[in-house]
Amino acid sequence: MKRKLQQIKTALQYRLQILREVIIYYVRTYWLRAGLMAFVAYLAISKDISIALKFDNAPSLAQSVMYTPQSLPAAYKKEVAPAQPAASKPMNVSLLTNKSKPAASPKKESTPPAALIKDSKEKPSNDPNLANTFSNITHKKDESAARRAAKRKKQLAYVERFEKVAKSEMEKFGIPASITLAQGLLESNVGASRLATRNKNHFGIKCFSKRCGKGHCSNFTDDSHKDFFRIYRSAWESYRAHSKLLTAKRYSKLYKLKKTDYKGWAKGLKKAGYATDPKYAEKIIALIEDLKLHQYDK
Repeated sequence: MKRKLQQIKTALQYRLQILREVIIYYVRTYWLRAGLMAFVAYLAISKDISIALKFDNAPSLAQSVMYTPQSLPAAYKKEVAPAQPAASKPMNVSLLTNKSKPAASPKKESTPPAALIKDSKEKPSNDPNLANTFSNITHKKDESAARRAAKRKKQLAYVERFEKVAKSEMEKFGIPASITLAQGLLESNVGASRLATRNKNHFGIKCFSKRCGKGHCSNFTDDSHKDFFRIYRSAWESYRAHSKLLTAKRYSKLYKLKKTDYKGWAKGLKKAGYATDPKYAEKIIALIEDLKLHQYDK
């Protein structure tokens, strides 16, 4: 029996030695390539580098840098949505047949909800440290149709960029995707606010820690000059922080509501003190209905 165990031990040692030699061989032969690949992977994940690739087979845009690295699809690394190719225009047949046709009447621009209309007399703030100007969300009464169409395009691009991660967070935490998207749109000014671009903070999440390390948060003038907002390494990390924030006890009543009850969730968030804006729930509901975000709650 002892002899057999010794033989097994010797065989295992021999195979481990072979494996060790094979690993050493590949490391010595391909060390430069492996190092470059590891460096690129580190930049893509830790630094949130934009990768303009399409990953149609990715399960979701949800990714994890801090919590679940194994679930990180590469598709969400796109910090800026790639430009869509311009659709080719059909040839005007009237030019060939020499028959004039009446020009099609332009489509009437839809009127934005009242909650998203801002008084044209109100001047935008010139404060360079302001966390969010809401310029891509609100509308002026005298704003041109072209300007409104441009804002609408930005809003739809933001939704397309984050709809999968919002649905993934809904599956994991039970928060309606429409609520997550609407809050992200509003709090980040469609991803264009200084808080979103500099801190990758899409939800206005503040820092209340008294012992912050370097790069943990930064100061913006929003409600007061003592407002510190969290800094994240990626937009996804901000989305995950938002989901974790809503698991706090003061939001517990929201989870008794249905995922399709976006109105109840919006009002509940305001009541629980998520934001100080008295019209916060109204704005969230208006965004959801205007952009039909409730379709992602199914």
